[in-house]
Amino acid sequence: MKKIFLFASIFITILFSAQTFIAAYQNRVDQISQTNVNNYLTEFAALGIKRTGTANNNSAFDWLKSKYLSFGYGIDQISENAFNYNGNTSKNLIVTKTGTLYPNTFVIVCGHYDTIGGPGVNDNGSGTAIILEMARILKNIPTEYSIKFINFSGEEQGLLGSQHYVNTVVNATNPKMNIKLVFNIDEVGGVAGQVNNTITCERDTNNSPSTNNAASNQITQELMNCVALYSPLQTNLSYAYASDYMPFQANNEVITGFYEYNVSTYPHSSNDTLANMDPVFVYQVAKAALGAVQHFSTATSEILSVENCSPQKMIQSLKIFPNPTSNFVHIEILNSNLRDYSFIISDLNGKILLESKNEKMINVSQLPSGIYLGTLQVEDQKTTKKILIKK
Repeated sequence: MKKIFLFASIFITILFSAQTFIAAYQNRVDQISQTNVNNYLTEFAALGIKRTGTANNNSAFDWLKSKYLSFGYGIDQISENAFNYNGNTSKNLIVTKTGTLYPNTFVIVCGHYDTIGGPGVNDNGSGTAIILEMARILKNIPTEYSIKFINFSGEEQGLLGSQHYVNTVVNATNPKMNIKLVFNIDEVGGVAGQVNNTITCERDTNNSPSTNNAASNQITQELMNCVALYSPLQTNLSYAYASDYMPFQANNEVITGFYEYNVSTYPHSSNDTLANMDPVFVYQVAKAALGAVQHFSTATSEILSVENCSPQKMIQSLKIFPNPTSNFVHIEILNSNLRDYSFIISDLNGKILLESKNEKMINVSQLPSGIYLGTLQVEDQKTTKKILIKK
């Protein structure tokens, strides 16, 4: 990760004029689990030194993938971006949660999982644990913008994984991938025995290019506001450098990030262990991060409990995306895990072409281009929306 030294920084006053507290965001922030954070860190430590291209690195990749699958993400939402290092293959892991209004505009939440010199529980098991916990909680939460949770490898060898991803995915997409912002989380474990109550928020001050600096500064201010709104932590403003957001920065994307304020001296050594960091601090940083990601992706502000999630409210919440589509449609409905529902796709004459039960992704690749009807039914309640398929 970053070279170990204490950099100059300044404290700034948090301004709330552009952001307000959202109760639904806090409700989800309160679902962050200290037990889960501790378990992720413990399991990450047990995987040993995860140097890029090694068997342990591959095992860490498989461990991450199994976590996302256990959260309910489908195989279609998980992709791999492989690259070579010293004759061996390593992989970036990408999990995509599709947005309801802007499915082709992405909030990227990233951090590396490779380590050198030791198990790397702080650098960067801490960021890895936070990304996992956020992905778990946001799994069924509608967000207007799409989110990509990315676990990079090759960071310790010079940002190899993130640079490869920018080259082969971001810039290779036609048209180029539309990125709203990149939020990097790297080394946020704090120092055992110290008072870890401040998180450093990083913005772009690089002059190559400088055209993205103003937007980065604004996004980082919003990040700091979210820290104050949804966590007990104080904030410290500093600059971005030497982590996986930098290839994006050089690509003229908008970046921001988290980094510990009390800087540990243990990363890249056998002493980068759970005992030498502060898991409670990781838990608090996770709260701040989840508040920010909800803000950046414009998560729904509605809270529905088991008691008030009526069939009528479920069907009223229906969102079908992307629309138009060519291969798959995704269904978003509030509290879909609480009730059975069915979804059918029919032609304009009412002939049923596809039917599913309690599924959130429907494969429509076999249907020709045209206008179809998608009908959601929950108990005796129904709603129908048009679906446009374009090949």
